[in-house]
Amino acid sequence: MSHKYEQLLHSIMQGPAGGNIHWREVESLLHHLGATVEPGHGARVRVLLNGVEGTLHRPHHSGTCDKNEIRHLRDFLASAGVSESAVSG
Repeated sequence: MSHKYEQLLHSIMQGPAGGNIHWREVESLLHHLGATVEPGHGARVRVLLNGVEGTLHRPHHSGTCDKNEIRHLRDFLASAGVSESAVSG
């Protein structure tokens, strides 16, 4: 995994959820991890990763994810078996 994605995954998975992560970076990371990302209704996005299906929310008025969106993303990634130790190397 590239350093860029390792840094992003670290930002998502560690410590308190930050609010300075851009949705386009999240979507790029999901694709890199092998996820299928499909638009849903409104700001919803359907994501399928490692056999786990989830719904994430694209930011409404800015390209930056808020803390709740990051927490939800963290929970989804964990349920799909993604961890920093599993992808670092």
